[in-house]
Amino acid sequence: MYPELSRLRQYPVNSFFLIAGPCAIEGEQMALQIAEQVSRFCERLQIPYIFKGSYRKANRTRRDSFVGIGDEKALRILRRIGEEFDLPVTTDIHTEEEAALAAGYVDVLQIPAFLCRQTSLLEAAARTGKAVNIKKGQFMSPGSMRFAVEKVVEAGNDRVLLTERGTTFGYGDLVVDFRGIPQMQSFGKPVVLDCTHSLQQPNQAEGVTGGRPALIETIARAGVAVGVDGLFIETHPDPASALSDGANMLPLDRLEALLETLSRIRQSSAVIPQ
Repeated sequence: MYPELSRLRQYPVNSFFLIAGPCAIEGEQMALQIAEQVSRFCERLQIPYIFKGSYRKANRTRRDSFVGIGDEKALRILRRIGEEFDLPVTTDIHTEEEAALAAGYVDVLQIPAFLCRQTSLLEAAARTGKAVNIKKGQFMSPGSMRFAVEKVVEAGNDRVLLTERGTTFGYGDLVVDFRGIPQMQSFGKPVVLDCTHSLQQPNQAEGVTGGRPALIETIARAGVAVGVDGLFIETHPDPASALSDGANMLPLDRLEALLETLSRIRQSSAVIPQ
């Protein structure tokens, strides 16, 4: 991907890369457990891996939803994971001030989907010099994401990724339009498919976001077959007990088998004449 991500292991060119981890940093032990297991899976399968964890959750449906364990504490855990497992790490930011703060701990700054049009936020992320992963808004067309890319590039940073995470489909549901992946790839930047948030069912009556995790493999298989550059998968040892987005996460003990399947699909696709 980008040489500036010096800790991103380079494997065969026909491999996709993986962004994976818990929705939120709930504590050090759990985060280290996920990083250790996923990095081991990815090393065996030769999949470049970026660890993901939110140090603070800002977009919550209900006021009493879990927000985080403390900014500095969670960011220090992210930095430890990067150093201990020799992995690039990423987290999401929500304000201009957070861009500079998080950049001191992580390698990639993630722009949440609802904030992908916020010019000042994109420019602040760009100025840190870190790679910037912009999630496509649920309300945005793939073609319109070109302007988000331009904002980062024109601020002096060409290390941009785009992430497809579904499009609003009526009330409380999302749908993935796979035509958008090659369209966004035409901008010359890596495109990631978020296999877990694309299956969210937001704004449920009880105030907790729902999801359809049984379809994670379906979405991931389709994305790899289409030729996506990377996959984003939130995972947890026990999603039912997760403090954030448990309804969308893949159980950690199912991730390795899924990655094996996806690797075979990518390898098969690589030998099919285009």
